[in-house]
Amino acid sequence: MASRRIAELAKTAEKTFLYVFCVLCGFGILLSAQTTAARLAVLQAEDRRAPTAHDLAIIQSGARSGDGQTVRVAVRALGRLERPSVISDIVPSLRHPLPEVRMEAAVAIGQAAQGWKGDKAPQASAIDAVVTPLVARLKVEADSDVRAAICDTIGRLPYRNAAQVEAAERTLLEMASRVESVTDRLGVAKGFEALARIHRAVRLPGGDAVAVLRRFATPGRGDSSTGARVRRLALEALISAAAVDDAVLSAVAHDPDAQVRRLAMRATAPAGGAASAVTPDAAQTVLAAGMRDDSPAVRLEALRSRRARGDPDACAAALTAVADRDTHVALLALDQLGACGTEADAVAALERSVTDLSDAASARGWHRAAHGLVALAAAAPERGAAALAQFTVSGIWQLRMYAARAAAELKDRAALDKLANDADNNVSEAAVDGLRRLAGHEADEIYLSGLSRGGYQIVRMSALALDRTPNREQAVPSLRAAWQRLIAEGRDNSHDARDAIAKTLASLDVKVGPAPAVPLQSDLEAEDLRRLASPRARITIRQVGSFELALFTTQAPAAVIRFARLAEAGYYNGLTFHRVAANFVIQGGSPGANEYVGDARFMRDEVGLWPHVRGGVGISTRGRDTGDAQIFIDLVDNPRLDHDYTVFAQVLNGIDVVDRVLEGDVIERVEIIP
Repeated sequence: MASRRIAELAKTAEKTFLYVFCVLCGFGILLSAQTTAARLAVLQAEDRRAPTAHDLAIIQSGARSGDGQTVRVAVRALGRLERPSVISDIVPSLRHPLPEVRMEAAVAIGQAAQGWKGDKAPQASAIDAVVTPLVARLKVEADSDVRAAICDTIGRLPYRNAAQVEAAERTLLEMASRVESVTDRLGVAKGFEALARIHRAVRLPGGDAVAVLRRFATPGRGDSSTGARVRRLALEALISAAAVDDAVLSAVAHDPDAQVRRLAMRATAPAGGAASAVTPDAAQTVLAAGMRDDSPAVRLEALRSRRARGDPDACAAALTAVADRDTHVALLALDQLGACGTEADAVAALERSVTDLSDAASARGWHRAAHGLVALAAAAPERGAAALAQFTVSGIWQLRMYAARAAAELKDRAALDKLANDADNNVSEAAVDGLRRLAGHEADEIYLSGLSRGGYQIVRMSALALDRTPNREQAVPSLRAAWQRLIAEGRDNSHDARDAIAKTLASLDVKVGPAPAVPLQSDLEAEDLRRLASPRARITIRQVGSFELALFTTQAPAAVIRFARLAEAGYYNGLTFHRVAANFVIQGGSPGANEYVGDARFMRDEVGLWPHVRGGVGISTRGRDTGDAQIFIDLVDNPRLDHDYTVFAQVLNGIDVVDRVLEGDVIERVEIIP
């Protein structure tokens, strides 16, 4: 009897436990659903750029949420609005229990303050009011990542005067005196890099700051207290301040990190109009070693600095580098030979590059001939003119585009007239650009014809060429017709062409109304956020290879989702990397293979914590919130792009493939791997 009673009690207890468990689980699911919905609402309001008080209230409410991750998303969103008025909503999160929220708050304050840049300059007291809570938090902050984020923000605030810049420098110096980790050093170095670069016209770093930066850039042998990225940032700051001396140069030129050695080459040349503190003998020694460096990036920068310095042996160095095993170094060398017309060997090398076109018909074989032609036109015009004709009729449109550039150098009106009517819009644009400088309004008939073409790049260039034209009666109707056509198409990314048309009409005393406002809509959906919670992408480049990306859905959900949707629809397949800027970025994903043609609808910027380091993948823009799905990949660390361009991915593997990409290389396919 007793045992049965015990069994019944046990069963009752079990049922009670199961009931309570189920209730609690249901409550937990409800809380989770509510939290997810709140975060999604914040993301969607941010995606619309919070145009209404209701949208702003949604984000502000998220910043006061009891859920830490919701607060983090909301604080980040407030910063990305770039409205100084919301800084007061962000500041309380500097005291949040979660360090990741405090770190986000520090970054968001710096981003919101960017709304004061340009003609929106505030009173100096407004900046002081922003600095005060940051400095107060820095003094008590226990987490090194948060301290680093605060230092970064202190370095990049839009200060109004030298006294504020000096105060920021003192704060960074104080932090440098008590750093506890590599992360702390990274934050201080990043703060100094931004301060020196952004505010060098107001105030150069003082002696104490220079001493700290030199110590960070050149740690003693065996000293592991500073990482490679700290050394790069410190050296960038010293270059901005023109404070690299012979001792620093000698040390960084032998750094084990190739990017530090690349910056050492840059340090030999004048920066920002300031004379270099490096002596000619030290510079020559370092540059000579740089030309023999194992890293192509170092060799390329050494070649570039020789030309920037006006070294007497710059032409000889370029002539040797034409045979460099790295194509990018060789192409720069060919470009530089354009200034070497008095050197017979240099002209002969350029002639050889345009005489043998056996490789020029291949997708990856036209580059040397194209660069050689433009350089030959500058170095020896009569010989460039003799070589031009074969390029103007090439079946490779890029060769015809470079022919237009050479024709502009040669002032060959007939060739430019012909190429301006080329079937390819990029060739036509290059020719019209040359014509407007050579012939001016004598070529208005060609510009008027260009307004009716489909490529936004040629419409834009044609409109610019018609600025202040005396042929007003012909130009105004054509410009109006082009404007109306672009408005009817309703594509965000015709913005630059529309803007050029409006400016040219204004020069003719004709005003056009603003383009119809298109309400910003968010297409962020919970299902995509779940599906793409931790995705990768594989990009295959024809005849080159593949590389993989880690996509940052948490940091840049709108960019990742747009990229993934387009990739899955096959949008990128067959497009190219149309821009290759050695030691900077490669850019691609344009259906028109140029800056001005992309996906129809603009996407918002999602600048954040992730820096533009080598292998970072960003969204190309031509102003705030003008991304049209073109992407770029950082070939080196580019700190000047931080907090200005979205980083939505990072190269996981295959960076050597990225390094080998040439202008015009084709994206075979992009695969999303959830």
